[in-house]
Amino acid sequence: MKRTNTFEVRPRSESDEALLQEVMDATASFWNELTYARRQRFFDDENIWETDEFRGQYKGQLGTVDVQTMTRKNNAAWKSFFALLERGEDASPPGYWGNADDGRDLRLFVRNDSYEIQWGEHSRVEVPVGQNLKDKYDMGYFERLRLEVRGNPKWSGEQGELEIQYDEVEDTYRAYQSVTIDESELDSPLASEEAALDLGVNNLVACATTTGQQYLYDSEDLFEQFRATTEEIARLSSKLPPEQDTSRRIRRLYRKRSRRRSHAQKALIRDFVERLHDEGIATVYIGNLAGVIEPQLSPEINEKLNHFWAVAQFTDQLRSVCEEYGIEVAEKTEAWTSQTCPECGAQDETVRPRETLTCPCGFEGHADLTAAETFLRRNTEQQVRPMARPVRFQWDNHEWRSITDAPGAGTNPSEQRTNP
Repeated sequence: MKRTNTFEVRPRSESDEALLQEVMDATASFWNELTYARRQRFFDDENIWETDEFRGQYKGQLGTVDVQTMTRKNNAAWKSFFALLERGEDASPPGYWGNADDGRDLRLFVRNDSYEIQWGEHSRVEVPVGQNLKDKYDMGYFERLRLEVRGNPKWSGEQGELEIQYDEVEDTYRAYQSVTIDESELDSPLASEEAALDLGVNNLVACATTTGQQYLYDSEDLFEQFRATTEEIARLSSKLPPEQDTSRRIRRLYRKRSRRRSHAQKALIRDFVERLHDEGIATVYIGNLAGVIEPQLSPEINEKLNHFWAVAQFTDQLRSVCEEYGIEVAEKTEAWTSQTCPECGAQDETVRPRETLTCPCGFEGHADLTAAETFLRRNTEQQVRPMARPVRFQWDNHEWRSITDAPGAGTNPSEQRTNP
């Protein structure tokens, strides 16, 4: 069974960080050049699988094994693309990891037998680099780049592939280590509870579980950041000469806006799924979102839906992380869940001004949380326990923190939990 350890890594010196940046930049360059060549061959209806011309070019920077690893990653991306085409689905060929002028997605993939990680008082990980870079940085032939590790592993077992990402927003290097564990190590081996999600625009996630727990992830502050950057992009665009449609600064703002949003969403999903796992959740119900992204009357809502939310990316990442934790994701219809009164079942008579759902029968409750609970009760055969006070989270640019002083907010789940 696969699980993932997540932790930060830190170069020990400026020289080590410069070396790490060179290795990651070379990885992005290799990916981009290989992808470009394959895209050209694909559009010319030629065989895309010849890669020998690139292997020798990057071996001195990445090493033979890492070149093979990146080739395998690129192969997998193209095979997924061809599989979509065979099923008759719309798909685009694999894309690029940015460029040197505007910033690249800096990532490094290391095969399971090519790195060494030690946990303890002075945790560290050692990763290989190519011989050319070893010579440039005065490293010995058998020496590897050593990075400090911050954090402790959640899982222990047979180590798998290691991925290191550079987070430009927080200027941090994050590592993701795949681990194969024995089922006896699971802290929730008898997971059988269920949860349902309502994904929205003012709250990214509202969740209700059969254990009686409720979670609410507020996106307002995050969206205001996104909008402020969008307005700055518009201001700079208005000052461009007529013959110019963009600039380096505008492109960087677009990239910063996207990365900041993606970072917050990834952190949300990781935080949320870990909480579900600790609750003993085995199945999560999500809705078919086709109707959610239809044009709306409000320009603000349309901006959130079409630019800020990134629905497909969010749900794909959610499925991936749930798979790591052995949680099944089931897609179900959520028609009318946002308008249904949980007390009397009325739909046409209910009113939803922003975050409140009201009904002539006298019911009044948080609209998104009520929708999540209705969605859950509609799909589960289990008994749904009485709902505890919701735990509400806001993004502080680093992590999702629970709000204990907001109306309707609950305490941190570690402080107050529904007894299963």
